Amino acid sequence: MNWNDAAVPAASAGPIEKVLYEVKKTIVGQDVLLERLVVALLARGHVLVEGVPGLAKTLAVKSLATAIGGDFHRVQFTPDLVPADIVGTRVFHQPTGEFQVQLGPVFTNLLLADEINRAPAKVQSALLETMQERQVTIGRETHKLPNPFLVMATQNPIENEGVYPLPEAQVDRFMMKVLVGYPSVTEEFVVVERALAPAAVIQRIIDPATLIALQQQADQVYVDPSLIEYAVQLAHATREPGRIGLTDLARYVTFGASPRSSISLVLAARALAFIRGREYVVPDDLTDLAHDVLRHRLVLSYEALSDEITPDVILSKIMANLAIPEPAGRGR
Repeated sequence: MNWNDAAVPAASAGPIEKVLYEVKKTIVGQDVLLERLVVALLARGHVLVEGVPGLAKTLAVKSLATAIGGDFHRVQFTPDLVPADIVGTRVFHQPTGEFQVQLGPVFTNLLLADEINRAPAKVQSALLETMQERQVTIGRETHKLPNPFLVMATQNPIENEGVYPLPEAQVDRFMMKVLVGYPSVTEEFVVVERALAPAAVIQRIIDPATLIALQQQADQVYVDPSLIEYAVQLAHATREPGRIGLTDLARYVTFGASPRSSISLVLAARALAFIRGREYVVPDDLTDLAHDVLRHRLVLSYEALSDEITPDVILSKIMANLAIPEPAGRGR
């Protein structure tokens, strides 16, 4: 089969297109960001959005949350935040003489963690359980989070004061890290023009039950074993670049991507194929998402920092030296 053939239509992806159209009432450009956010929604992953101030990161997440319905909470992370502020705590109820659990803002379908890197280690540890286990432990009681549950976090990369680097264990729980750049001159003109008019009202397009159904439909997208092998080889090459003839990169990488990265890449590619109207994954689905899925999982050496080598540079070199598979067919 030729992977460039016309895509098999997936009528069930229609609601997703409507959601993206609705969000674009308030967001100019940022097509990659919006697509990645929807991929995370369908793949049940969390997404970290990084960019300088004023690029509508928070507005994009908030608009998407409105369009997909369900509960939405926004937490502004600050250095004085404590775990109880986000997960909840036990409160003494004087009339009954008993302690009662007061649930925090993480008990929602969509959690916007704004400027997540401003919170201290204890808060990050509390958030780690919610992201991985989708539950919260308060005292001796464990409380399940609503379904679906997704964390969309933003961070500002240019400030060093009052921020805390995210623990590697938590960073690894984000399915993707999306970098947001400045808009073009034309896009910025439209942004200013829209700012002079009343803000557009975002309508709810779907509800949580519909989103869960779409997630289940995306789960049925076929992934050829050769594409799974490519994802595994890509992740492994970040740990041992010498295996694909890139021994010069080894000095730049202290730790490569974890096995969770290959899982995330395949799951995200499956969701992207569903959004693009296909019932099967093609190599482009993997390569289009590889940088977003892997960049935050590489721990670079001091030598890489001194030579101004970024994770994206390393990933681009690895992908250029790794053969892209050409499966013989869809397998179905």
